[in-house]
Amino acid sequence: MSERWKERCRMALKLKRSLLFVPGNNPAMLQSCASLDADCVILDLEDAVAPRHKDEARRLVTYALRCLSFSDVGKVVRINDVSTPWWEADLIEVIPANPDVIRLPKVESTDDICTVDRKISELERANGLPEGGIGLHILLESARAVENVTNLVRSCSRVKGIGLGEQDLMADMGIQRTSSGEELAYIRGCIVLAAKAAGIDCFDSVYTNIDDMEGLLASTKLAAAMGFAGKSAIHPSQIRVINEGFYPPDEILSHAMDVIAAAKVARAEGRGVFSVNGKMVDGPVIRQAIHVLAQAGIPCDPEEVLP
Repeated sequence: MSERWKERCRMALKLKRSLLFVPGNNPAMLQSCASLDADCVILDLEDAVAPRHKDEARRLVTYALRCLSFSDVGKVVRINDVSTPWWEADLIEVIPANPDVIRLPKVESTDDICTVDRKISELERANGLPEGGIGLHILLESARAVENVTNLVRSCSRVKGIGLGEQDLMADMGIQRTSSGEELAYIRGCIVLAAKAAGIDCFDSVYTNIDDMEGLLASTKLAAAMGFAGKSAIHPSQIRVINEGFYPPDEILSHAMDVIAAAKVARAEGRGVFSVNGKMVDGPVIRQAIHVLAQAGIPCDPEEVLP
């Protein structure tokens, strides 16, 4: 079994279904991060913060990272992009507070990623942090970025995830949003394929109509079916629906558990192929069952079940 597959299984158990944007200059929301039921929070220093409030937001986010309890909620900080005068100051202030991930918006070239990677490494060393310990998520928001996605995801080992900024992308391409979202199907497929090939996570964009929970659930279920690991949220009311959308349906989860139980017996008996509920099961089916269990947060050691 490859080390890459083992690492994918390990990463999948840390659920990242819902990623809630929290404005960096909103003290009340920062204090509530641990109680909102999101798998991750994105402490935002970029679009949610006006230029005159950038310094204030930076200080508040750093204070929150150092002093507030996030429990087991993932801590992601979205900094400003490298074309702005703020990105370096963002990193200088927040890296010593040791966030889990830096989210870099409006990425278009490997130079953007390598510039930020070098700065993070410098700050990790200066602050006694393990070099490479802070992950990097890159956000694609232009046609040029999508076209270059294969190179971007492989630009450095710090890149652990990729996201799609649909609003900016549609503006860049002159695309009109439809209810089905089919106008972005090809692009979303490219993002998922590049992420899977690189062995990293991919995250779906926000659903902007916060009053349409039915539409949000449908959008989330489609994202889960396509292979996205999670979806961004812009309002706490969206978290429950997103988490529900990524949870496998009862019948699929039940079948996956049956497959895993039978696979353990088959492996002990030296059988590579067997049947469950009248269907043949082999390695690929077992891998899919492991993935379903991971979506439900159920651990499964591949070495105990794969032939």
